[in-house]
Amino acid sequence: MATAPKHGDGAASARILLIDDEVALSRMMEAVLGDSGYQVTIFNRSFEAVEAFQSGSYDLVISDIKMPGMDGLEVLQKIRDKDERVPVIMITAHATVETSIQALRKGAYDMLTKPFEPEELLYRVKNALQANQLAAENRELKRELAQKFSFDHIIGASSGLKAVLELVKKVAVRDTSVLITGESGTGKELIAQAIHHNSPRKDKRFMAINCGALPESVLESELFGYKKGAFTGASADRKGLLEAADGGTLFLDEVGNLPLNVQKTLLRFLQEQEFMRIGDTRPIKVDVRIVSATNADLLQEIEDGSYREDLYYRLNVVNIHLPPLRERRTDLSLLAAHFIRNNNGKFGTSVQGLTPEALALLTSYDWPGNIRQMENVIEACMTLESGEQIGLPVLSQFIRVAAVAPPPASPASDLPPGDSADYSQALTDFETAYLRQLLQKTGGNVEEAARLAGMNMATVYRKLKKYQIRKEEFC
Repeated sequence: MATAPKHGDGAASARILLIDDEVALSRMMEAVLGDSGYQVTIFNRSFEAVEAFQSGSYDLVISDIKMPGMDGLEVLQKIRDKDERVPVIMITAHATVETSIQALRKGAYDMLTKPFEPEELLYRVKNALQANQLAAENRELKRELAQKFSFDHIIGASSGLKAVLELVKKVAVRDTSVLITGESGTGKELIAQAIHHNSPRKDKRFMAINCGALPESVLESELFGYKKGAFTGASADRKGLLEAADGGTLFLDEVGNLPLNVQKTLLRFLQEQEFMRIGDTRPIKVDVRIVSATNADLLQEIEDGSYREDLYYRLNVVNIHLPPLRERRTDLSLLAAHFIRNNNGKFGTSVQGLTPEALALLTSYDWPGNIRQMENVIEACMTLESGEQIGLPVLSQFIRVAAVAPPPASPASDLPPGDSADYSQALTDFETAYLRQLLQKTGGNVEEAARLAGMNMATVYRKLKKYQIRKEEFC
């Protein structure tokens, strides 16, 4: 016999299917669960319950094991055949180890032994529903991550980006170290995440650390962890990111900024797949894929003696180079449309795009801060623009702030004898002038200069050091 669902006070109360041939017990459970806001449907005949059950129609099933006709274990099996995810609590008056093992093997979430108090029933039900909700949220998160980091969601149609994505697809399924190179703001971490989420390690953790943002001592403990008493303040053992990422992927951003002693420890890990926490004498083995990224010239750093050549070749088994936006002109309008759409959702606006004049400026600009800079500029424009399209007056405010035109190049015929139009020197001249103008504008504030340029602050500091520019000159 089945009774109609009893609605509790909760508007979104869980739906529970209760199967028990004892009428009095099932009525008691219905009352207890109903008073707590659950919707309960009772079946006193197991055959009828199984026939009526449909996938997705209930949030939880509670079934007695010992019933005439079809027993609870068979009910469990048939419900599992229809719905693999719904949690099932089995009730028994004669709990044995063998019965419990059988039920759990067939997919039961929990066992409840008669007689039981109402509080115990509610506790078990609450746990089962919470566990199932957590599992559902986890599945949804994985689905969203898979969609977010699918190759279809990396914006662009240029030949340069297509070549990169073809390489990424091949590399993702091959469990090897990858070094992603490219200028600041080109989307290196996005590519690293796409590699992880399209790899056999996708169900494990993706951990990331910016090697240029932490002092040497902190970076070492973050990567490798430490033992209690290893140094002042080490009051307990602490896992590092390598342990936390076991089975998954560790992304080392700005890997060119690794100190030499950390380079040595990382190299040992890449060779042996083991390391020691700071202050420990026992090696720890983990299974972690290393994906790293840099905008620095590591070969030049090797030549300068600041980077280990053996580590470079361990990290750079496969190299993926991301082209800057100035080499992806055909992608600029697509990216702008993508950022406008995202910000419409964020701000509740309905901006349709850019005016022809603004689009012409956007596609002719070189975007030295690349994707990160464009994303920030579009967001800034949409905070000010009140029309249906981003116009030239608004866009030019933000592009002009960060834009620095290099000095006009001299024609080859005008070069003095013995001189050459050396690209690296031209780039040095441009970056030096660019950084000086940014610091002049911000009064020597490196953080603000990095924000305006759409660059990482650690990268700006590294370039200031490289070109021997002192921020104090502009304060």
